[in-house]
Amino acid sequence: MTEREKIYIFDKWIAEAGAIAISSHTHPDGDAVGSACALAEYLRKRGKTVSVVLPDPVPGNLLFALDEAVSSAIFSDLQTCRRLIGEADMLISIDYNRADRAAGLEEAITVSKARKVLIDHHLNPDSENYGLVFSTPQISSSCEMLYRVLMGMPDIEGDAGKLGLKTASLLMLGMTTDTNNFANSTYPSTFEMAGKLIAVGVDRQALLNGLYNSYRENRLRLMGTFLKDKLKITGYGLAYAIFTAEELLGAGIEEGETEGFVNLPLAIASVRMSIFIKEEGQTFRVSLRSRQGVSANRCAKLYFHGGGHENASGGRLDIPRDAASAVEAAGYVEKCCAEFFRNEELWRTQE
Repeated sequence: MTEREKIYIFDKWIAEAGAIAISSHTHPDGDAVGSACALAEYLRKRGKTVSVVLPDPVPGNLLFALDEAVSSAIFSDLQTCRRLIGEADMLISIDYNRADRAAGLEEAITVSKARKVLIDHHLNPDSENYGLVFSTPQISSSCEMLYRVLMGMPDIEGDAGKLGLKTASLLMLGMTTDTNNFANSTYPSTFEMAGKLIAVGVDRQALLNGLYNSYRENRLRLMGTFLKDKLKITGYGLAYAIFTAEELLGAGIEEGETEGFVNLPLAIASVRMSIFIKEEGQTFRVSLRSRQGVSANRCAKLYFHGGGHENASGGRLDIPRDAASAVEAAGYVEKCCAEFFRNEELWRTQE
């Protein structure tokens, strides 16, 4: 089925839908929030009843981009989210490739009898469980994937001005964060999209100020601790740091305030891959970033129950199965990554 044919069906399903639920992944980031809320705004303009259901709350550093109308459609209480998914006759999964990435909403999504649509940019989408799939890994973000879909809709007709400024701004938000402000995962289409969104009035400077210049003091002080005391660099080009839940609590850190820490070590010439780990409940949450030519995705799959993009991936270490403490997690990371970098067939990308 061509993309044009899929967009025709998507438009028809929207027209026929009553209640629509949009879901995204656990620990939603800028791309998840931006794409889900941009789609919700578009659907509301079409007169639809729409809810954004998230397994976890929106991080505080993204709230500046959400006005009251957008925020009122977002739900993160799991019981409420499950109910809204059950009541929906159309379910749109965005910025994740399979239902287990939505954590506590997985079962509700899986058993839903609604028409299901997947909009994503990660590898290996779960095509079997969705009636429509829009997925292209060679694209900057789910916001860019959604932008491409929306620009093909009959009511938009390729005119970015018809998206509306709120939708356009949310799309720019997600694309900016998922590319680390256009530092990685960019394509000609990425810059073309950005240019068109700016042309219709998106205030990129205000967006950048909200994203990168509005943090609390706590983040900057923890960043100093990260660089001075926590960052370890091995002889084979791995940089990693681990924070316990107690350390993060003591520093007064809120969700989203360690965003971007994992990218910092890549400024060091000898570092080929950076891993940032923080303890959350019964897991150590793992973020991986790598230089071009080194597969963070394969490392995440092999050792951290995760995956993602070639140079930007995520995963976890389960407590106590994989590691019972930060000390054990450090030993696990060094052992596994030494094995990883000793075998060029493992670490080298296939691109």
